[in-house]
This record gives sequence, structure tokens and C-alpha cells, in this order.
Amino acid sequence: MNIKTTLAALFVAVTFAVSCSDDDNAPANPGNFILAVTPAASTGVADYLLTASSLDTGSVSTAENGVEQDGTYRYYVTHNNKFFSMLYGQGNPGAVTAYDIQAGALNKLTNFQTETVQSFAPVNNDLLLVKIARNLATPTSSWYKVSTESLTITSEGTMNTLDITGDLGELAHFTWIKQVGDKVYAPYQTIKDRSFNTDYPDQAWIAVFNYADMSLDKVIEDNRTSFIGRYFMDGLSIAENGDIYAFSPSAATTGGALSSTKHSAITRIKSGTTEFDEYYFDVEDASGGNNITSWLYVGNNNYIVHSQAKSERTSFPSGRRVAVVNVINKTYDIVSGLPAFDDIASLTTNNYTPKDGRTGYIGVNLKDGTGYVYKIDVTTKTATQGLKVDGGTLTAIQHLD
Repeated sequence: MNIKTTLAALFVAVTFAVSCSDDDNAPANPGNFILAVTPAASTGVADYLLTASSLDTGSVSTAENGVEQDGTYRYYVTHNNKFFSMLYGQGNPGAVTAYDIQAGALNKLTNFQTETVQSFAPVNNDLLLVKIARNLATPTSSWYKVSTESLTITSEGTMNTLDITGDLGELAHFTWIKQVGDKVYAPYQTIKDRSFNTDYPDQAWIAVFNYADMSLDKVIEDNRTSFIGRYFMDGLSIAENGDIYAFSPSAATTGGALSSTKHSAITRIKSGTTEFDEYYFDVEDASGGNNITSWLYVGNNNYIVHSQAKSERTSFPSGRRVAVVNVINKTYDIVSGLPAFDDIASLTTNNYTPKDGRTGYIGVNLKDGTGYVYKIDVTTKTATQGLKVDGGTLTAIQHLD
């Protein structure tokens, strides 16, 4: 592998800034919390990154404030005390911009372009990026390792995601990726077309890769649920004792229609093993018919989850109901104190928790155009209104030291 050639091909443009952001003006609300907000407009608007000193009080606004991102579809991840803003280029190259926080303001460290990727996650001191094939005729997927220290691609390679599924004749499409020890776990759904249809809606799989060379180690299977997570949604979580929990939203489609007969549920891989054990938490039974569409682990076996009722199910589910799940007690409790369900336009799925076992923060965007950060207390199952967001739709909440 010729890394210099690879970098020349993949980095269309690389710029470094050591002490300034895109906006030389001081932020209106300096602080170490970062909020991504899409300004109110009809089409083609880019996110603004805003800072805040607290999520519990105050307000932020996009009006003459924030660092504008280029492109209309952005995804965010924090690792090694850096905030990465990643453009989904819809088939075109996607920009990656990295920031840290200096005196409460965003400080741009680098901006470059890579292939658009569909899964990315922290692994060791890297970000692992995966561009996933969706055409049976061209089943080669690509991976890239980006050092969060040097802010360069240090290695890259390919894998055949048709081979991963064996004789099923469908592609493995990773819903997300996660580091587990020195391995990378990649839950996947099998797809036979770009509409994500499958002939195998009642099965869950996890591909396990050796991170050193990204070779396939094994595939873990379970037939008690449909696939784990969902497109661009992490369905795996690691508890303090090393146990791995997995949720399925029961969202598989065949011929364009929801087709899984399995309930939305949580399963488990015990620490030190590489197979699902007997643990099974039927979320639909416990909740009266709700599924899980995303979750935030706050610690001590507690999760803040987003859900849909049975009548609201979609193939790319994004629930507007908020509940607290405890995976040990197998409980599901609706959170009180949020705005009325019919007043909520959307919830953020990229959220913040101090991992104290009790507290998490989520964004609530209302149909009247206003938005707030809500603090969720998982012990009391209550929500408290906090920071107000003016001028757009809140899409992510993160924190840097």
C-alpha cells in the first residue's frame, strides 16, 4: 500500500488552522458544549455549530452566531477531545472538519475531503470510517483509519460485504460499528437492493473484525430479533462490566413493506464471550407495543430511549416518544415533563450524558419552530426544560473538555 498515493487521492483539500475558527468573532455563549443547529429555511441549508456554557439554562441562537458548516447533511462524533463534523456527500466526496475548544470557542484544526462513508466510530486513537457497498454487482466496501492525533489517514483497505453473508446472496450493510476490546463489532442488515429490502427480516448478525488488519474474525448470529440498530444508528452498548447489549427496532422491509415478525427487543453478549446468551428483553411486551429506535447509555444499566408506537412504525424509524429502560430489571418507563407528543417535531439522536448513571440531555424540536435541551433524570423518569435553541432545528449535543 502506498500511503502517499492514497492520501493524494483521498485528500482533495487539506488545510490546517492552529488558532482560529471559520468565524473570528467570539461566540455569543462561549462554553464547552457544542450544539449543531440547522437554520430555519426551506431547502439547502447548512448546519451551524454553536457553543454553550450550560445545557440547563440560557439560550443560543443561529442569528449572527456560530460556525457554518459546508453541505447540507452533517454527522458528528467526539473522540480524543476533538469534535469531528462529517459531510454525507450522497455519492460525492465528503468533507471532514475537526475542532477543539479554546477559551469557550470552536477552534478549527483541519478540513479535508474523503469518500462519503456510512459508518464511523472511535477505535483506539483513531476514527474508523467505512464506505458500504449497496450494489450486488459491486460488493466491495472500503475502510479508512484516521488518526485523531495526526489528523491524517494512516491506513485503508477493502472488504467484500457479499462474502460476509455466506450463501444468502445479499450484502451485509453495517448499521454502525463499535470497538469491543481489540475487535470491531459491526452489526448488519442484509440487503438485496438500494432500498434496503431483504428476504431475511427475522435475523440479527454482527460481523467481528480484527482491528489490526480489518480481517473478518467471525459472524455472530441470533434469530430472536430482526437486525440490530438501524441505518446510521448504533444498536450496541457496552456496560461497565463489559457486557454488550443490542437493540432491534424491528424495522426490516421486504418488497418495500415492513416484514419482520420479531418484536423489538434487547439481547446480550456476556463479557469475554462472542455469542449471544439466553438474555432476552421483549421491549414491545414491556411497553405496550412500543419499539426502540435509538438509545443513550447513561450508565448503571440505564438507557434513555426513543420509541414509536406500533401504528407509527417506519422502515427508517425515528421515534418521538421518550422512555427510560433498565436492562437488568427489564423495565420500560415513559418519561414525564416533556412537551405534548403532538407538539414535538423531532428529537435529537446524537446526545450527551456525563455517564453518571442518572442524567442525559436530549434535544426537543417543536412544531412551532422553537427547540430546547431537556435534562432527563432516569431515576425519577422526569424531564426538565433547559437551554433554549432559537433559529433552527437542533441536531446534535456534544461536549469537549
